[in-house]
Amino acid sequence: MPTLDWIGKDKVVNHHLDVPYRVLERKYSFDSNGQHIEDNHSENMIIHGDNLEALKSLLPKYEGRIDCIYIDPPYNTGKEKWIYNDNVNDPQIKKWLGEVVGSESEDLSRHDKWLCMMYPRLKLLYKLLSEKGVIFISIDNSELFNLKAICDEIFNLTNFISLISVENNPKGRKNSKFVSVSSEYLLIYAKDKNSISFVENIPKKAKDLSVDENGRYVHNSGKRVLVGENDFNDKVTDFSSDKHYSVYYNKTVNNVIFKKEYSIYEADKELLSQGYERYFSYKNNYFVLNTYTQVKLKELFENQALFFNDGKIYEKNFSTTIRIKSMLVNDKYEAIIDNKKQNFKIDVKTTSAIQELKKIFNTNSIPFDNPKNIGLIDIILTLFDNKNLIVLDSFAGSGTTAHAIIRANKKDCGNRKYILIELMSYAENITAERVKRVIKGYGETNNFVEGIDSNFSYYELGEPLLIGNNLNENVSIEKIREYVYFMETKNNITNKQEEPYYMGSQYGVSYYFYYDKKSITTLNREFLGTIKTKSERYVIYADLCTLSEKELNEYRINFKKIPRDISKL
Repeated sequence: MPTLDWIGKDKVVNHHLDVPYRVLERKYSFDSNGQHIEDNHSENMIIHGDNLEALKSLLPKYEGRIDCIYIDPPYNTGKEKWIYNDNVNDPQIKKWLGEVVGSESEDLSRHDKWLCMMYPRLKLLYKLLSEKGVIFISIDNSELFNLKAICDEIFNLTNFISLISVENNPKGRKNSKFVSVSSEYLLIYAKDKNSISFVENIPKKAKDLSVDENGRYVHNSGKRVLVGENDFNDKVTDFSSDKHYSVYYNKTVNNVIFKKEYSIYEADKELLSQGYERYFSYKNNYFVLNTYTQVKLKELFENQALFFNDGKIYEKNFSTTIRIKSMLVNDKYEAIIDNKKQNFKIDVKTTSAIQELKKIFNTNSIPFDNPKNIGLIDIILTLFDNKNLIVLDSFAGSGTTAHAIIRANKKDCGNRKYILIELMSYAENITAERVKRVIKGYGETNNFVEGIDSNFSYYELGEPLLIGNNLNENVSIEKIREYVYFMETKNNITNKQEEPYYMGSQYGVSYYFYYDKKSITTLNREFLGTIKTKSERYVIYADLCTLSEKELNEYRINFKKIPRDISKL
């Protein structure tokens, strides 16, 4: 598979491994009553900090657990002046990523810088994605093909799903010299494409549907011919095949009879005389196989899902939805939703997103440049047949993703969770503030939008867990224990009050972290006397161990030295 090379690639391919693991410090929780409280144990998170370090901080708890990732990174148009101060251990890359990135004419290495910034972040996002997870990336022409190349490398070309054109500016950019650009793109990859499928999530237009004799909406054209003349099914070579049979249908008595027949010219005259009509699949002068087996066709008949017309049998198409198309255009029409006519709108325009944000913040000025339209996130969420998604947005911007998830949960009583990461200083006064207003309600008296029951916790990036090879004493013991236990078991810590150093048990193994910031800890016979949990085996962390190899084997103990044996992400 072809790969993309650029200046600095060799310095960043494995940079995600060198990123320090920082603990997350919860600053406050915001509850469904619109109040700041100490802790509501919310699984919804808004994190302020560099997204590379924040993604690393999520690994112990969320590696392999994120179902849906949406990101809207800098497009690198030359107008954004983006800056990411990644601590890459190379003087050139440090200098690059510590400077504002300019336009093509003034910064000829800006594409290299963008790739150096994106590559390690995508590597961590890949680690966080679940086996059935999907990542959606908004991008425009500036870096589309570079992004596609590195995603092919990181996610594997075989897991590429689609590139969707999103009509974000129907009128087109007026300042274009050559082509008036009216769309951007949505690049989609799966962790494992063979493990997922998308729901048909776009409602059909009401004018394309009609009501059948049983009051059900059915598409005006059949799905396909099941029985009758056709060019697409194979010739019958085995007359005992379960897909070879003729169908006799009597409309008056609403009955079908199936028969094995060996010549297209030999009809059952007795049945024809009783008012039955003969249906069989053929091409030219020979039988071809029916689309379904006799058992399946009978089941469809009993479910009144067949349409008999002009010598052919069609399957009624009761689906009122279609798959998302590779061109997502703004549209407004009457659709059939929940078996009734309703107005439906696809709105992915940037102008609509700006108006929504102005309304939320009750201002006439633009509170955030180029916000993402909530309609795009709505469509992404409805691709999943899962109301318990964990959704991550590591370029959170104005908080559109959280807004969409809160609204989706209200609509279908779902339990989706969100994790937002935002580097810039507006993480608190725009990103989090938008979510607060969605929860509390917003808008003028005559145009007020009711609040939605939800909550979240707000975090800042804290201290690194390790400084060099040593534990950082500024990090709480509780945070260290949580990290160590998760690295061992991939589970959250459980603690018994009567055993202060016990962390939890899994698969017959009990874990202890014997650590004290003020003194050296030693795994010895005295400490063994404090262990109350009975287990098949033990993993015990301590600074020192005075037990002999024979004693460790006798007591089924795996000793791990602090900090040497603490696993590093």
